Amino acid sequence: MIWLMLVTLVLVFIIGFRVLNSQSRRATKALSKRLNLDPVYVESLVSLMGKPAGDEFVDYLSRDNESHFANAASVLFIYQVFIVDESDESLMFWRGVLRKAYLPTTLSGEHVRLALSFLRETEPDAQEMHAFRLRYNARFAPAETFTEAEHGNVYSIDSRLNRH
Repeated sequence: MIWLMLVTLVLVFIIGFRVLNSQSRRATKALSKRLNLDPVYVESLVSLMGKPAGDEFVDYLSRDNESHFANAASVLFIYQVFIVDESDESLMFWRGVLRKAYLPTTLSGEHVRLALSFLRETEPDAQEMHAFRLRYNARFAPAETFTEAEHGNVYSIDSRLNRH
């Protein structure tokens, strides 16, 4: 009789744990699958954020929107390259992860602000993170941005009218 109560108690704890963490597991699994990574990278990011910011990040990912995935991937990129490992190998690896997932590889000021809000428990230096963004974009973005702008197929109506 006691073993039946113990088994029931263990099952209740296991089911309760799975139900309480299901949204978090789904969100980290979705981002991991999108980036083709082990979930441990996203889970370590969420655990480093702390409870309130981690919950906000999971809610942000749960919206299941492509722009939210791209922004969350940029936050993961900033975390891995700016906080965990700033080596060139790490930078190239994580940039390759974003490229393989067909996500934007340039970092905007909004990405940095989003990373600062989610990583507020670690208290990263905002000026250093902005300087990192500028160095990173100067290294990679100009070649991509200018070639697209020069050879793009979108033209302003005003620019065509002013030529004639």
